[in-house]
Amino acid sequence: MADPTSSPAKIEEENIYVEITYDHLDVNSVMASVKSPKAGAIVLFAGTTRDNFDSKSVTHLEYQSYIPLALQTLLNIARAMKVKHNLNAISLIHRLGIVPIGEESILIAVSSAHRKAAWQAGEEALEECKERAEIWKLEKFEGEEGVWRANRDGGVGEKVGG
Repeated sequence: MADPTSSPAKIEEENIYVEITYDHLDVNSVMASVKSPKAGAIVLFAGTTRDNFDSKSVTHLEYQSYIPLALQTLLNIARAMKVKHNLNAISLIHRLGIVPIGEESILIAVSSAHRKAAWQAGEEALEECKERAEIWKLEKFEGEEGVWRANRDGGVGEKVGG
């Protein structure tokens, strides 16, 4: 597992904030980070650990990452979304380590003048993060070994390396 103290775990630019952390995620602070008097819409996505996957009981998820590369990827995604959807602000925050049932592993907040752009940007940012960010998850099932998967949706997910 990457040492979170070995490199900066957050980057801030004008109206862009990206972070990778081992700490609990704070919905209120990510919402505050994108507020603007110019914004008519703020969209927040909070990805949480659910208690089952493919009819199996999940005990928790564990995320690992190559932090310097993943942080840069999140920044590139945020920059692209800000320009493409004319956003006022965007924040992408991903948690690493063990994420228990019901807790957030990712927060994405965007603000824009209009709701349509905010909705589209939030969803697209999530899909880009899942597709491109160098973050991997271990699904831990009750009474079974864990399974490493790429951080994507799907029937039974995509096993890493097989």
